[in-house]
Amino acid sequence: MDKENNQNQRKGKILTIIGLIAMMLLTITKVVPTTSIAGYSVLVGIAFFFIVEAIQKIPNEESGLRFKTFIRDIKKPKVILLVLIPILIAIMTLVIGDIVFNGTFSSHVIGRSSSMLSFEQLPLLMIQVVIAALGEEIAWRGFFLDKTMKIFPFWVSAIVSSILFAIGHIAIGNFGLVFYDVFTIFIDSTIYALIYKKTNNCLVSTLSHIICNMTGIFLTFILM
Repeated sequence: MDKENNQNQRKGKILTIIGLIAMMLLTITKVVPTTSIAGYSVLVGIAFFFIVEAIQKIPNEESGLRFKTFIRDIKKPKVILLVLIPILIAIMTLVIGDIVFNGTFSSHVIGRSSSMLSFEQLPLLMIQVVIAALGEEIAWRGFFLDKTMKIFPFWVSAIVSSILFAIGHIAIGNFGLVFYDVFTIFIDSTIYALIYKKTNNCLVSTLSHIICNMTGIFLTFILM
């Protein structure tokens, strides 16, 4: 039994390395904004998250995706504050962005998101926001951050994962505008990483991600 368990652990580690490398390679293709395969890094992360957990037989209480402990996890010290901070960031990002870039930032955000989100159909849009946030959090916090934290210090893992996450959102546009957009996404991602570190539950970071994106979408419609 111990031999089988050791073999499963080794298989899980090998698959983890493959998954991490695949996510990095797919994401950095976005440094060329016209490429369109960076988004597959999320699908890869989700797949490897569940595959590795199944192979290593990770108990539910140790999983990075836990529904049963959600309430308990969100009540941990300073977690609710961290969950809500991205709302303020979203407001500041859009207001400052439109002031600095003469009203074009909101259009830029809509433009880079329009391939994934149906802005003309509000009910469908809300569903898409929830699904997209959950998928990104499973991939980038539940898998990428969680696994790299077992190798590197938290801040190294948080910064690297957040840089890659932000790179995956690069879009065509004015350099300054794109840099500002990507930088604010990096900040949001770092906060999601902190939430995950405190809770070890990507459902909690998903909640923060969802309310941040919904706040941004609501304000975008107002400012456009």
